[in-house]
Amino acid sequence: MTYYVKAAALAALTLAGSALPLAAEIKPVTLRLAHVVNEQDAYHAAAVKFQELVGEASDGAITVEIFPNATLGDERTLLEGMQIGTVDMGLITNGPVSNFLEEMAVFELPFLFPSPEKAYEVLDGEIGQELLDRLSEVNLKGLAYAERGFRNLTNSKKAVTTPEDLKGLRIRVMENPVYIDTFRELGADAIPMAWTEALTAMQQGTIDGQENPVNVVYSFKLNETQTNMTMTRHTYAPAVFVMGMPKWGQLSEEVQQIVTDAAREAAQYERDLNAEAATEQLTALKDAGMQIEETPDLSAFSAAIAPVYEKYGAKFGDYLPRIQEALK
Repeated sequence: MTYYVKAAALAALTLAGSALPLAAEIKPVTLRLAHVVNEQDAYHAAAVKFQELVGEASDGAITVEIFPNATLGDERTLLEGMQIGTVDMGLITNGPVSNFLEEMAVFELPFLFPSPEKAYEVLDGEIGQELLDRLSEVNLKGLAYAERGFRNLTNSKKAVTTPEDLKGLRIRVMENPVYIDTFRELGADAIPMAWTEALTAMQQGTIDGQENPVNVVYSFKLNETQTNMTMTRHTYAPAVFVMGMPKWGQLSEEVQQIVTDAAREAAQYERDLNAEAATEQLTALKDAGMQIEETPDLSAFSAAIAPVYEKYGAKFGDYLPRIQEALK
């Protein structure tokens, strides 16, 4: 039973001698939740669902203000703000989170997860929770894993079916060493930059391409600058509902539980939304004229990134072998 259901049940116990309604015990709280994408993106849908859930569970005592479109800064800036208390919380792509806790990047090793379901098993299990808990080491509170999803390559120059086709292409990647080295091994000129900068760079032609899930390509209408997409599904990218420890420490235990349960439910809602929308979005991109390569030579791509595992495998402690064992 989720906590907001429990809260509703407790609220009904108003007979003499019973506990007071939980909502009556909660002092008004306002949470500022930020993300860097637009209102058409699944991140925003998850943020709105979180807003609704905490409002319902607290009988309106908890208010969530949502700041989309990087209005409070890019993802690194948001995380730094959470650490010092100038930003309360956010829905942040895992890549930037791993710049603060390196082991989080283990999830994004290329071609690690064969399916979303296998990724969920790991993220929602012991390993995923352990890493969420470890974010406290860097003054952050990990609440739940939503998702960015399986990432694919787009570019404005040509069809890409093998790693050789990437040679010479300037590809934006997240500011994360695993992504940078992955695309360098594939032969691309990997350009790390914040997403807000990447959008301008694609419009100006200073980069040739980027890599993101279908939902991002669709919601940001990347087909207007990116003529080709290759379904490499090279990396599964989680996203993290995360709060700064300064704000977390100000919340009562009751509010902490409501926030945690709402984040988990909103994360699952966002995963389901992505699954339902993927086919429709891909069709819409094709209809808009985007050329989509659905059967690239994935064995060649996977072989090319072997050095990434050699370089990073040991850096994640025992997390990689534990994940590999869990996936068997």
